[in-house]
Amino acid sequence: MTKSIDVGEVIRRTFRIYVDQAPVLMPAAAVVFAISGVLRVVLTAASPGLSLLGSLVALIATTLYTGMVTELVSDVRDGRRDASAGQLLSAVMPVLGQLILVAVVAGVGILIGFLLIVIPGLILLTIWSVAAPVVVLERPGGLRALSRSRELVRGNGWNVFAVILVLVILLVIVAGALEIGAVAVSTAVGVVVTVVVGILLTPISSLAAAVLYFELRDAHAVEVPPEPDLPPMQSGGFPPAAE
Repeated sequence: MTKSIDVGEVIRRTFRIYVDQAPVLMPAAAVVFAISGVLRVVLTAASPGLSLLGSLVALIATTLYTGMVTELVSDVRDGRRDASAGQLLSAVMPVLGQLILVAVVAGVGILIGFLLIVIPGLILLTIWSVAAPVVVLERPGGLRALSRSRELVRGNGWNVFAVILVLVILLVIVAGALEIGAVAVSTAVGVVVTVVVGILLTPISSLAAAVLYFELRDAHAVEVPPEPDLPPMQSGGFPPAAE
């Protein structure tokens, strides 16, 4: 039987890593969201009909960034905290094409689900929530990361959805308040604020996806061969304390 993950612990661990690793997370986020944030605002300003395309661009950027921070979370779990933004970017380069493919397919599926009756979109968002970490760490090839993500989420669907819901509500409230105030001043200010908000807040959702992956993997007791230079893991997924 699959062990239930602790929603509160996932959220707390996400924010602990966010605060502790901000010097690495922020530059990496700037690389990804400086471009995607501007594109999203420009597309939305050009035509309301392009707002969906802007949302797809944002989702692809988030998926790529999630792949990057997955390596960071893995290092933190292994007791290593010396990663740089460049190293995180390098970690996803071998699977960059697959990450983009998974992001596009998942993004289109989720958007269609939301356009229908919302609920299918929420279901897909939940069961595909750890697809990016799967691509980076397990490298299943093609679109098999989506089915693998669904397999990991199975048995913890409501808990995963609860993590997503809590973080979405928090991020939407904060980002919405900042962006509405900025756009009221001018479009140019709105563009800048949107990019800054993306850099500051998006790492939280990406970190949550990475933390969820490891929690779900542990819950399913999935055996992943350790890299030769890593210390042995305890059952909780963290290295043993030094004697």
